[in-house]
Amino acid sequence: MFLKYFHRTWLARSFYFSLLGFIGVVLHSCGGSEEFPEPNPSIDPRVEVGEELSGGDTTVFINTNEAFSKFAKNLTLAQQSDFKLGNSFFEQDWVTAPASTMARDGLGPTFNANSCASCHAKDGRGAAPLNSEEEPIALLLRISIPGESVHGEPLPDPNYGDQIQNRAILDVMPEASIAVTYEEIPGSYADGEAYSLRQPTYHINNLNFGELDSEIMVSPRIAPQMIGMGLLEAIPEETLLALSDPNDDNGDGISGRLNYVWDELSQTHQVGRFGWKANQPNVRQQVAGAFLGDVGITSSLFSEENCPATQTDCLDAPNGGNPELQEDVFDLVTFYSQTLAVPARRNWEDSQVLDGKVLFKNIGCTQCHTPQHITATEYSIPQLAGQTIRPYTDLLLHDMGPALADNRPDFEANGSEWRTPPLWGIGLIETVNGHNHLLHDGRARGFAEAILWHGGEAEVAKEKFRHLNKAEREALLKFLSSL
Repeated sequence: MFLKYFHRTWLARSFYFSLLGFIGVVLHSCGGSEEFPEPNPSIDPRVEVGEELSGGDTTVFINTNEAFSKFAKNLTLAQQSDFKLGNSFFEQDWVTAPASTMARDGLGPTFNANSCASCHAKDGRGAAPLNSEEEPIALLLRISIPGESVHGEPLPDPNYGDQIQNRAILDVMPEASIAVTYEEIPGSYADGEAYSLRQPTYHINNLNFGELDSEIMVSPRIAPQMIGMGLLEAIPEETLLALSDPNDDNGDGISGRLNYVWDELSQTHQVGRFGWKANQPNVRQQVAGAFLGDVGITSSLFSEENCPATQTDCLDAPNGGNPELQEDVFDLVTFYSQTLAVPARRNWEDSQVLDGKVLFKNIGCTQCHTPQHITATEYSIPQLAGQTIRPYTDLLLHDMGPALADNRPDFEANGSEWRTPPLWGIGLIETVNGHNHLLHDGRARGFAEAILWHGGEAEVAKEKFRHLNKAEREALLKFLSSL
């Protein structure tokens, strides 16, 4: 059924392109198409030329709740069509097999969500549960036991695998339930203003397949926003190698390093770029891993159901084909994930924002949150090549101290290391998703709390932030809200 639909879609493209092109001409003539604003030269020398274009030529100017859901500005009409098809499979629910909707069956047998968009609502960031009564939707728990699997990846628990699945299809039991409780940790800035940090504790209850290993390691993860993934993939490896300093040879206290992870397609270890611990080498494998781990959908990269040997009902459940994710759909969802546009900066010429930008650099934040990169001159999607982008990340692993440690290694990442998350779009998360929960598990309620949780290599920068006066703190936070 899907193939017939897909074939019809492709046959209709020539008409679609002509119609869309005509509409574009009409809109342009009427002033209705999206246009980049005219340059507005500023007398303030701290304004950088083009710094509002976070994604280079791919940048879109939008600040509504659809800000993370637009395609890259410079895509062709054919690419826009592929983007929209990919979006349809990202948004819509997968169903239990066998089903008449053959292109979307194979859900589970155990899973965390029945669609990609369940966790990445509006292609944005998931929220942490507010209390122990709220069922997690965009929060998952990775688990493993001491040791490594054959390629250096974490060793799964024999009864529950590498991720707790809190949902299941009919006639199959979910693995467990998950709850989060919080404790407030008081603190104060150097000027005496009080703050409180929210310390989470994670509970795995109602285990249906025996006990977890006595040495189980648990790592919470919140679904991040999806924007700009293709641009991050297009940053040359040489750029990341130049930024890495695993032995802190320059003595600045920052020892960012690369994670080398297993690439299923090439069957080699490659530089990790995606995931909270940089444990995925490219967008395609990130997509495949999420389909399998979160939705229970097999693919050409990960073709075995996520069913540990003790879960016989899971092993015996019907599937939606082998693999369940058809290759053309896999291609479309990957392309969609690569080409979600980064929204432009807001208020980048505002004097308070510029004050905050200077402070962000001066207290040391840009030592990890590298403001600018240039993507490779050649990339599989030509429009993303050769772009000057401003993601504010080095994509490297950094020790963030004991307060944020999950104590769970992941390939070469140790239990206190996390990948520097990109900051582009961070000021629009509340607009898009209705919350301001930050960090890998959503514990931080806003920018200030996120900074105050920093430790390890970021301890000095955190303390410098804590010692800023109130006006300086507000300027720095306003700068972050402009990203």
